[in-house]
Amino acid sequence: MPPTPSMEDYIERIYALIEEKGYARVSDLAENLEVHPSSVTKMIQKLDKGKYVVYEKYRGFVLTPNGKKLGKRLVYRHELLEEFLKVIGVDQENIYQDVEGIEHHLSWNAIDRIGDLVQFFEEDENRIKLLREVQAKNEEQEQS
Repeated sequence: MPPTPSMEDYIERIYALIEEKGYARVSDLAENLEVHPSSVTKMIQKLDKGKYVVYEKYRGFVLTPNGKKLGKRLVYRHELLEEFLKVIGVDQENIYQDVEGIEHHLSWNAIDRIGDLVQFFEEDENRIKLLREVQAKNEEQEQS
């Protein structure tokens, strides 16, 4: 069963917490995702059925190899989209919410092409400088 956007959010956070702390607990996820621990437990049970985590009641959970692979890819997607929005000049205070709003609605093919575009801009500082000049010119025109 392919993961839902909500499942992806959990897998992404579990993977990131494990990378950061070496483990992830229900309480960590609840705090991180701003949900009740009971909601986390229900989702962990769903992820167990989907073979993304191995869950043992009262003992905790770990990502399966499939869950780790997907988690790594989801974290990459999130970080790539943040970088993309920075490159194209989105205001910093909007980036997190914008990524959360779009990350589940793009195909992996689109993510790969965005990766190519970010790489294109980052390989040559002048490309970003030219983009900023175009943006400044467009802003001036909008204000006139």
